[in-house]
Amino acid sequence: MIGRNSRMSLRNKRTRPVMTYASPVFAHTRPDILYDLQIVQNKFCRRAADASCHVKNSVLHRDLELLTISKYMKDALERLFDIVSNHPNPSLVKAVSYEPPPPNHFCRRPRNVLLDPLDDLTVEVEKLLELNKMAIE
Repeated sequence: MIGRNSRMSLRNKRTRPVMTYASPVFAHTRPDILYDLQIVQNKFCRRAADASCHVKNSVLHRDLELLTISKYMKDALERLFDIVSNHPNPSLVKAVSYEPPPPNHFCRRPRNVLLDPLDDLTVEVEKLLELNKMAIE
């Protein structure tokens, strides 16, 4: 479906795969696991766009207008917390409103992901997207 001889449009090829459906649930996994998922996404993007191996991943993401896995999961997690914090059920609201633990605390909760710094690929993709916005204006 995403091979170079496929007739599917590039827009349809770049839609989010099944692995992102539960992203708020597993967004707080270790960064090396997210890196492995990012490698899979990069390979699929490269095949879908029929890009050579010399094209940088950041350029590929910029051209496809596709967020990195970590950025997508952070955004999905933020939306989830916003929705739940405004929910009429007080138990749900209480579950998401908590003080973050100290930085040296060993327990990693899903909301801590929002405080994590962005990975290198995400930073590079966002820089390229900002340059595109400035060039258009």
